[in-house]
Formats: sequence, C-alpha cells, structure tokens
Amino acid sequence: MGTPYPNPISPSETRIGWIGIGVMGFAMASRLLSAGYSLTFYARNPSHPNAVSLKAQGASQAQSPAHLAQLSDVLFTMVGHPSDVRSLLLDGPSPVIPSLRPSAVAVDTTSSHPDLARQISLAARGRGAWSVDAPVSGGDIGARDGKLAIFAGGEKTIVEWLGPVFSVMGKATYVGPAGCGQSCKIANQITIGANLVGLSEGLVFAKRAGLDVRGFVEGIRRGAAGSKALELFAERMMEKDFRPGGFAEYQVKDLGMGMDDEKVVVLPGASLWKQLFSSMVANGQGKLGTQGIISVIERINGMD
Repeated sequence: MGTPYPNPISPSETRIGWIGIGVMGFAMASRLLSAGYSLTFYARNPSHPNAVSLKAQGASQAQSPAHLAQLSDVLFTMVGHPSDVRSLLLDGPSPVIPSLRPSAVAVDTTSSHPDLARQISLAARGRGAWSVDAPVSGGDIGARDGKLAIFAGGEKTIVEWLGPVFSVMGKATYVGPAGCGQSCKIANQITIGANLVGLSEGLVFAKRAGLDVRGFVEGIRRGAAGSKALELFAERMMEKDFRPGGFAEYQVKDLGMGMDDEKVVVLPGASLWKQLFSSMVANGQGKLGTQGIISVIERINGMD
C-alpha cells in the first residue's frame, strides 16, 4: 500500500488506529467499525469490557501506542488530560508521533491545550506525517448517534481529506491552523458551561416557585431560552441522572485552560462556572456528568 495521503480514504483501504476507549472513545470507535473500517486499538487494560466489545465487533488490538502507530494510516486519540496526550504522543515510554509512518495522520480528539497541539503538529511534520487537533462536543449521545460537533485545527487539506471518517462521527468544521481546534473547544466549554448553569438555576427556581418543572421545560423549549443543552440535559437533571457523557472534572480542566490563556480577555462568567464545577469535584462528584451541576445549585439553596 502507498502512503495514505493524498490517496482517498476508504473503509477497505484506510487503516484506523484508536487510543482511548472510555464513554466517548468507545462509541466513536464502534461507529467506525460499523461503517466498515479496519480498526486497531490500544488499551492499557486489554480485559476492559469496552476492549472486549471492540474485539467482538472485529477490531484488533495493538501491543503498544508505538506499535499501533506503525499499523495506522489515521490514528485517533481520545483520552483525559493534556498530560495524557503529551505522554501518548510525544514523550512517554512508547510515543505515537516518533513511530508514525510518513504521510500518516494523528488526530487528537481529546480536549487539550492549544500550545500542545502546535507542538504535536511540528513533531509530526518533522516525521513527514501530519496531525489534526479535533476535539468534539455532543457528549455520549452525540458520540453514540454520530452527531458530534468536531472542531478541526491543522492543515485544511488534511482536514478535508479526513472528511469521510469525520462524517461517521458527526460534522467537522475547519477552524484554522494547529491549535485552533483546541481553542474552539475551550470557547465551546465556556458557552456550554453558561448553558448548564443557567438551566440548573432555572429548574431550581421553577421548583421553588411551585411550578411543574416539566411544564416549565416544555414552556420554554421553543422560546429564546430553548437550547441544545436543554434538549440534552433537562430530563437528566430532573431525573437526577448524572451518568457521564463528559466528566465534571474535565469541564474544570477545559475552563481552566481558558482562564490560564494569557492572550484572552477577562472572562468573569467562565471564572464563576469553573468555581461551581470545581465544587462538584471537591464534593467527590468529578466523575459525574456535567449535568450534575444542578446538584451544586440545589446544595447552595439547601435542597436535596
């Protein structure tokens, strides 16, 4: 087989690598398998139920991240923190980037730091390979249903070339050169943080005011207060269903990267959202879904 880029992507020819099989990564990898792609993954725990499930769907398992890089035309990562990304891709015991074949593409879908994305891009180009920072939004439902918003930064031609695989997982938007995908995700998290806090406060106020909260949600759904956040999370909040699509601790991480960016303006709202989500983490709720922020508003108001 020749170098994968610029040969068109096809399920029968393009070899996909995957690292990160948590809630989001497992659903995304499963969709690629269902679309007919050949997928090989690496998992620190080969007996994890998600690893077992992927193998049952036809995936193969690599021995290490470096081994996976040698087998892949396009290698996706979906892990937790920038430190995980750095270790996996750049300077860990078995890093991906130094093992990429020329013209292969590394696609990091983790919510990570823009500066790190630029470092990865430079390292990949030094190998004659490419990288794209492509964090996603849409949570577990969007990942399962292939309706993720994908914020893609890097070379525009590479992002366009990746269109067939991105389309299996959702809709990709090219947002600029390396690092811009991560900056877009941080801006997204600032925005969704405001939506989640506002929705939580609206629900708590409605309940205290004696309203039927489901009637309240139905009443505002088609007005200016209607939002994707309301559609995804209102029912979960009302049912106290805090199973994670995205962890609260990751929201703190993402907002923190926005607060630490010396180039941005003052963001008083985002600073408040970060404090509220941080209180979830402090109360042992960091692994709950971000919709659990309503529990913080209820706790402030002395409500169970």
